[in-house]
Amino acid sequence: MTTTTERAATTPWRWRAPALAVFAVLFATGVVLIGVPTDPFQLFFWLWLATIAFNVRAPWRAHLAFPRDWWPAFALLVLYLYSRGLSDEIVAMPVHWTMPIRVDEWIGGGELPTARLQDALCAAPCSGTSPPRWYDEVLTTVYFTHFVAGLTLAVVLWLRDRATWLPWMRRYVVINFAALVIYVLYPMAPPWLASKEGYVDRPLPRLTGRGWDDLGLGGFHVALAKVGNPVAAMPSLHAGLAMLIALYGIWRLRGAWRWLLLVYPLLMATALVYYAEHYVVDVFAGWALAAAVMTGCGWWERRRRRPADDPAPSAHPA
Repeated sequence: MTTTTERAATTPWRWRAPALAVFAVLFATGVVLIGVPTDPFQLFFWLWLATIAFNVRAPWRAHLAFPRDWWPAFALLVLYLYSRGLSDEIVAMPVHWTMPIRVDEWIGGGELPTARLQDALCAAPCSGTSPPRWYDEVLTTVYFTHFVAGLTLAVVLWLRDRATWLPWMRRYVVINFAALVIYVLYPMAPPWLASKEGYVDRPLPRLTGRGWDDLGLGGFHVALAKVGNPVAAMPSLHAGLAMLIALYGIWRLRGAWRWLLLVYPLLMATALVYYAEHYVVDVFAGWALAAAVMTGCGWWERRRRRPADDPAPSAHPA
């Protein structure tokens, strides 16, 4: 059986480049005509099509390796995506409003960090319709990478080496379901919703998508905002997944430059707090969850390998 690396090597770039260009045109056309692929089945189709374009000269039995390898993780992610939207209805738990406000006021020295950032970075008065700044386009782009970064990394790893793809998919699925369990047991409102309901004594507009209208991509926010659950805020999965990507890269790569990956979760945290999507305490909880997933999965993998790696004890030791 050929390996993933061997399959990739069968397609030279004189074939791969035009195939990827056709894929890009098809994907852009699909977004315009159908919309952003928020449905997991659409997402699976586009990911599979991307791998076919990348290895367009490979035989079809090689392309069928994608659904064979991905279907367990895909089934779990479908379960997660549909369960997340109902997480506040699975178990009747009260929505928490004031705890994160008090913690963030303590972190901010008496004022919410979200309020400080919106006062400093947003036009006065700040609103979703106020003119965006150049950094709004950067932060909005960083925010929306959450929906594609984890699975894009998975596709790249699968194309390069399945041995590195499997540990990443394990961590990706675990962090999603760990967050889902917390959402069920501890539903919590984000800053924009707490402000809307009067729990915060000043307006904290939800600025997500700010800056993308200038790029003609404002509709992305409207489509993707329908996917989530407004009280699934603790921990921040945006923050957690960004940190998980950074930690996984730091673990797998070598060289001092790999530490620059930490810029990604820092930018994500800035966007989340500034846009009133999450409190700082949500971000810290997401980072802690990422560290716990990395530690727990690493421990499980080492423990699983140990019986096969350790030689059997001798019956007659010297």
